[in-house]
Amino acid sequence: MSRERTMKALAKEEFEAWAGTYDRSLLNRFLFQPSYRMFLEELYAWRGGNPEPFDLLDVGCGTGTFDAMLAGSPLPARVVGLDYAEAMCRVAAEKARHAGVADRLRYVNADSQHLPFADASFDAITCSNSFHHYPDQPAVVRDMKRVLRPGGRLMIIDGFRDNIIGHVCFDMIIGRVEKQVHHATWKQMDAHFRAAGFRDIRRRKFSFWMPGLLTVGTA
Repeated sequence: MSRERTMKALAKEEFEAWAGTYDRSLLNRFLFQPSYRMFLEELYAWRGGNPEPFDLLDVGCGTGTFDAMLAGSPLPARVVGLDYAEAMCRVAAEKARHAGVADRLRYVNADSQHLPFADASFDAITCSNSFHHYPDQPAVVRDMKRVLRPGGRLMIIDGFRDNIIGHVCFDMIIGRVEKQVHHATWKQMDAHFRAAGFRDIRRRKFSFWMPGLLTVGTA
């Protein structure tokens, strides 16, 4: 089996099995929730005060916690969540129904490397803590650029592994547990965005014990 097929198979198996307990993971407190708050902060800075609805794609949406947070916020977002694990999409859709925001959300079970959407379909794309599972990361960023409208924003958060704490967390611990993953460096993320044609690229490190890296670019 090729490296790409192996990485995708391992990720799908892991997240299909994890869907039922995902929201109770300690990673929610220390990594996922800070990431969701970071996305909301960026979106408020960009779209806050603008009443015009916008379309957002959340790639690697997991159980849809961020999507429900966004749909329940004052931001006029129409949200599509996409995940490679069908079980994650089922849990996310059920969570949206319970939260009373299902009318602003829909979920798609698909491969992030081959987004099933027409060109220029979205105003924003978010991707939180799943990028390290993607075997061809440059191809994923290129396809994200394809489905963004001109002026749209891509925001990717993944583990920051460029200091000693991040190296221990993401290379030595998570890398060994999850296997067949790659947390891109600060420079690699910048290179992926530039190669895909993004502009106004910026990166931002956040948190201490489980440091995250936010990369933002404009289509």
